[in-house]
Amino acid sequence: MDELKLLKARVGELEQRVEHLRVSRRVLMNLLEKVEREKVALVHRLEKENVRLQRDNKRFAKWIFSKNREIVELHEKMESSEQKA
Repeated sequence: MDELKLLKARVGELEQRVEHLRVSRRVLMNLLEKVEREKVALVHRLEKENVRLQRDNKRFAKWIFSKNREIVELHEKMESSEQKA
């Protein structure tokens, strides 16, 4: 009889542990889903920023190239003026 009570108590303890494990699993799954959503949002934001930076870099490179061309043209004009003088 005592053994039956002990076994029932043990079964109760184990059932309680199983329930705690289920809750813990749910909490962990929710955290995992949240982290995954945050990761997707971060990747999306970084991809947008990368596109913007590439666009800005392209614009800046064109501007630099244009300024270099102006400098070369001015040098050529100066050399041309010096040769005439």
